[in-house]
Amino acid sequence: MSDPKTDAPKKLFIKTYGCQMNVYDSERMAEALGGKGYVETATPDDADMILLNTCHIREKAAEKVYSELGRFKPLKDAKPDLKIGVAGCVAQAEGEEIMLRQPMVDLVVGPQSYHRLPALEEAAGKGAKVLDTEFPEEDKFETLKSRPKAKRGPTAFLTVQEGCDKFCSFCVVPYTRGAEVSRPAGRILREARELVEAGVREITLLGQNVNAYHGHDKGLAGLIWALSEIDGLDRIRFTTSHPNDMDDALIEAHGTCDKLMPYLHLPVQSGSDRILKAMNRKHTAESYLKLIERIRAARPDLHLSGDFIVGFPGETDQDFEDTMAIVRDAGYGTAFSFKYSARPGTPAAEKVAKMVDPEVASERLARLQALITQQQRALQDSMVGREVSVLFEKEGRLPGQMVGKSEYLHAVHALAPADLKGRIAKVRIKASGPNSLAGELVGAN
Repeated sequence: MSDPKTDAPKKLFIKTYGCQMNVYDSERMAEALGGKGYVETATPDDADMILLNTCHIREKAAEKVYSELGRFKPLKDAKPDLKIGVAGCVAQAEGEEIMLRQPMVDLVVGPQSYHRLPALEEAAGKGAKVLDTEFPEEDKFETLKSRPKAKRGPTAFLTVQEGCDKFCSFCVVPYTRGAEVSRPAGRILREARELVEAGVREITLLGQNVNAYHGHDKGLAGLIWALSEIDGLDRIRFTTSHPNDMDDALIEAHGTCDKLMPYLHLPVQSGSDRILKAMNRKHTAESYLKLIERIRAARPDLHLSGDFIVGFPGETDQDFEDTMAIVRDAGYGTAFSFKYSARPGTPAAEKVAKMVDPEVASERLARLQALITQQQRALQDSMVGREVSVLFEKEGRLPGQMVGKSEYLHAVHALAPADLKGRIAKVRIKASGPNSLAGELVGAN
């Protein structure tokens, strides 16, 4: 058997689709395969293994994966030893179908089994076709080795919770990621300390339903307070949340925990109570707006982000106007809006007779996005003249320019020395652009 310590490193190319949790999963998969002698490469052309870490949320997600696999066929033909794998939620949903449609695929692994990648890679290396889409009993995070001590950038994602028990009628997550599972707080704190030792100063806690986290006896708020005690960790964020799990302790933390940033992604999906009921969201537009009032009472400068689906089966003109109304009332700093796309196996996908005309849905989406853009631009313009704290992450495109994120998650660029990377500096905002803010350096720590 080859020894990865003495052999030349093998090259791994990972393409990541979808949410921040997939970004985190890709990092952990790369780390797991590092023990088998792999190092990451930025191009598939010279890879010894290609992994597609897939997302199943959007329409035609599986077809996009098959199309991508087709582009890799010439590489496989030219290099028969090249291993090709599909991971993530499409792998979980499609299973054996992937190998049937694309025989060049060597391994398929679901999002709950990627800690088994080293063994799967070894089996594939011996010529086996490998499929693992189980929901294993062992804790994949505990099975994985500790994170390497290599220097990292100043920000990192950290998964604390997976799965969802809400069963929104449009969503496949409960079927591809499973039931809600929370990681024990002690293990999360250990991984957070490892990240900070490697240079991370801001951590975003991830979960499909992150504020349903119960791995700490005081919930997500308790975990945030415990993380805030870590020296060198200056900023904490979390995403994605459900309105029904926004408890009093978490609201209070937004007002009292200095390290918890004033930015909250809290999807509502629709402003129509009738559509919310059809979506199985179990909250109303009024309860959502009252919740926002409570959170802003605790943290008045909070910037709010949301998600919206237009054209849900049965959505009328009035239902859509209710969505426009809730956007106006809530006042979003940013939001993400999509046309409804049917996901096979979900209850909403069965409502064929109630499907909204695609042209009508497109027109509604354009109107909604125009309103959201207007709100976003107004909020960014209001930042001009204010001082914000920027965690600088990298050099900008212009000489002497550094780029980072404010506490409100705005992209900010300013003339600053390169040694500010990984440090937090006060910046006075001088101008607002479509997607970023320009400022001048005031001070750093």
